[in-house]
Amino acid sequence: MKEPVKKDMLALASADKEEQYVHQVYNEIASHFSDTRFKPWPVIARYLNELPAGSYLGVRTGDVFMMGTDRSESLVEICRQRNYECMVSDGLCLPYRTGAFDFAISIAVIHHFSSPDRRLQAVKELLRIVKQGGTVLVTVRRKFDPSTQDVLVPWVVPKSRKPECEGASEPTDDKVYHRYYHLFKEGELDQLFVQAGSCELVESGYDRDNWYVIAKRN
Repeated sequence: MKEPVKKDMLALASADKEEQYVHQVYNEIASHFSDTRFKPWPVIARYLNELPAGSYLGVRTGDVFMMGTDRSESLVEICRQRNYECMVSDGLCLPYRTGAFDFAISIAVIHHFSSPDRRLQAVKELLRIVKQGGTVLVTVRRKFDPSTQDVLVPWVVPKSRKPECEGASEPTDDKVYHRYYHLFKEGELDQLFVQAGSCELVESGYDRDNWYVIAKRN
């Protein structure tokens, strides 16, 4: 992961910052971003493999059935093309009834919310949609810049050549996008769940440059 870029652009209102440096960026880089996702991180694979048969993150029964949401229309469309159930929605107001699911996972999402209140609300929403005794797994990027927690991190889409029919033989320049991140300190994610209430921490730790928490809803 490249070093974060710190700019005055971070001095935006929370919703505007997320729209410009999260939502718009992921819509632009969706195809390249998706191509770089190969397999789940170990803690995610373990969590999913330990779920009992018949668990719900969706509306069907069987082994484990999942329903996904994302704020990026482009990423959701990629999921639909691969025959996954997925919809566009806002993590601060999920379109599911309270206690609908046995479990919920949020992978590398909450660090894109740009204020403490919005990060807390995202955790509360995850806890709201799981039933009593259900669990939630959340991962967030760890702090690795000693000077700040709120940064713009570059994503580089490699240079490519134009089609020959366009008469271009020279490659175009790399395209660089910047994504907003709040980099979490050790224990900060745990504290969000404590603040959210109505849950108990089952496990927390570090995996692949990310902090994670597994919590059970009371």
